[in-house]
Amino acid sequence: MRHSLKVGFSFGLTSGIITTLGLMVGLHSGTHSKLVVIGGVLTIAIADAFSDALGIHVSEESENRHTTKEIWESTICTFATKFIFAVTFVIPILLFELTTAIIVSIVWGLSLLGVFSFYIAKGQRVNPWRVITEHLLIALVVIITTHYVGDWIAKALS
Repeated sequence: MRHSLKVGFSFGLTSGIITTLGLMVGLHSGTHSKLVVIGGVLTIAIADAFSDALGIHVSEESENRHTTKEIWESTICTFATKFIFAVTFVIPILLFELTTAIIVSIVWGLSLLGVFSFYIAKGQRVNPWRVITEHLLIALVVIITTHYVGDWIAKALS
């Protein structure tokens, strides 16, 4: 895979999973509303995908090592990957009761992140379990933290 596509895909996938799960868990804890969680996911899928794509665009430009084509490939790949993976989290919300959908989404997201982490580790020829554990622990910190922040906001506003 070309460097520009790898940058966009890896950033978009990771950010799409962690940001979306964090938002979903926090909104669920704070509101217990399907509508609010779906609205949040769709907002993240659009606004944060554009934001991250621009961030990658500027980052790649600042390196002063890439062609215009490579920069735009990274930009578009970041947006598309983040948008597509973020939107996949709407499916469980539409199919299941909200608490079940959140659990299914966490399993889905952590599974994707684990598989991608394995792929990264194999490419770097390092111990896959170390890389997988590191990435999943960071994701779990986000999930747990946003859960408690959502609970705190719900209690503070009630």
